[in-house]
Amino acid sequence: MSTTIDVPESSNIKGKTILLGAQARPGGWKKGIAIVDFILRLGAVAAALGAAASMGMSDQTLPFFTQFFQFEASYDSFTTFQFFVISMAIVAGYLVLSLPFSIVAIIRPHATGPRLFLIILDTVFLTLATSSAASAASIVYLAHNGNQDTNWLAICNQFGDFCAQTSGAVVSSFVAVVVLLVLIVMSALALGKH
Repeated sequence: MSTTIDVPESSNIKGKTILLGAQARPGGWKKGIAIVDFILRLGAVAAALGAAASMGMSDQTLPFFTQFFQFEASYDSFTTFQFFVISMAIVAGYLVLSLPFSIVAIIRPHATGPRLFLIILDTVFLTLATSSAASAASIVYLAHNGNQDTNWLAICNQFGDFCAQTSGAVVSSFVAVVVLLVLIVMSALALGKH
């Protein structure tokens, strides 16, 4: 009760097969990169905002003998930390404003305009984030270790909470720097391959 269909071979057709079940998805791997780009941007926003907020709220006061004579450590006591807070807030603001361009890259994965725009601005803001993170890291290092040659004492023995909070902010800023670097490499790969 089976049916057999004989198909004669033709010499004109040489091994071409049409596969109906598996159609190529529009966008392909570039759409996947665009989705990962969007998720990483959200993570970089969180890291940059966390760094700016943590540094901006770092404050510790030590009472000496009376409440009229106190020692205070705050981020606004150091111009480097002020630069850090402002620049990380700017980087976070840029990353929020870049999210619509990342969405356009998801919707139109083969469009080069939004990716090129993002790779250029990502490079600019990577530079800003790296410079602020490195300068704050140098001050945090001095706060932890001091410098014997210049008689700068380590203040983290007395201001432990302040140092912990600023150290956390610096680590968070370097996370944002690494994410921005990964975003640039991914955008370059998506632009480079056709």
